[in-house]
Amino acid sequence: MNARVRDIVAENFAPAATAGDAGGLAAAVYIAGHIQFFNYGLADRSSKRAITPDTLFNVASVRKVFEAALVALGTLRGEIRLDDPVSKYVTELNGDYIRRVTIGQLATHTSGLLLATDHPPWPNESYLLAEFLGVLNAWTPPAGEQPGKQRIYTHAGYVLLQLALERRYGVPINQLIENRILRPLGMNSTLLPARGPDNRAVMNPKFMQRVVQGYSHDGMPIGPPGNQQSYYDFPGTGQMFSSARDLAILLSACLGGGPADPQLRKALQMTQHEMFRVDEKFGQAMAWENIAVEGMDVVDKPGGLNNASAYVGFIPERKVGIILLANRAEFPHEIARYRVLPALARLEPIFRQSIVGH
Repeated sequence: MNARVRDIVAENFAPAATAGDAGGLAAAVYIAGHIQFFNYGLADRSSKRAITPDTLFNVASVRKVFEAALVALGTLRGEIRLDDPVSKYVTELNGDYIRRVTIGQLATHTSGLLLATDHPPWPNESYLLAEFLGVLNAWTPPAGEQPGKQRIYTHAGYVLLQLALERRYGVPINQLIENRILRPLGMNSTLLPARGPDNRAVMNPKFMQRVVQGYSHDGMPIGPPGNQQSYYDFPGTGQMFSSARDLAILLSACLGGGPADPQLRKALQMTQHEMFRVDEKFGQAMAWENIAVEGMDVVDKPGGLNNASAYVGFIPERKVGIILLANRAEFPHEIARYRVLPALARLEPIFRQSIVGH
């Protein structure tokens, strides 16, 4: 059965992670409570360093599922409400539009916000905190959007959500994620490092030795290992780094496995529930996206930068999931959503029976 899983992964991903492609790929598959790791290509072509399950990648917007989990955990503990106006915590917000936006709308991309930092052409300048708050206060939607009435993916909304969480708890966002999620789950190789003046992550040399070199989709190196990018120049707005092995712990907890605290496990499940219906096949949860594929409900979250790609996806009903971490831009994660996850779901009952029989 392990060989059948390996064949599915190799058939779909090996052609997209060849020796001629930039960087490589670390993948983890969860099926019937069992995790397998698969590695392709190089973490750094100049040193010929191979990718392993413990190689550290920039996970880009996959970070958002951790902020969503903080929100869910806070609601379960009675510390925060989804219908709280964000201005309750970020008291500098007083604009006509932004003061009507809620915590839940930020978490589900239904706030209506769409700033210049959310879409191309990407701005050249970065935003200090005071400038960011000023832009939010002046925000007027261009097409009559209203809070909670549409789904518009926004990075700025999650930057604001991070700030609101910091204000609510009086703790930096990296410490909140570490104390409330990473440490309870036992995720010891997931980091939210500060961003240095050269846009490089500030981290322990032992971790830095495990970080990939990032590449563009056409193979050009972009930044040094540990490169971080952001249009927001204030603490908490950098990127998260993690490994396939560490994210497999999160994946297991999302599917009800592992030693997660029952309340944290409930919070992770809460983030997966659809909260806004976009169309007949697509819905939005808290950070996670909900997609109907071959009659099954896929929950997933892709992320990407110009030198990194990441994906976590699973089918809760079938207890199967997959993680993809690539050190290049535009890795085709749709392969996982539409081909690999359905194939694993078809295999899961046989796999489960083989484990029980063994």
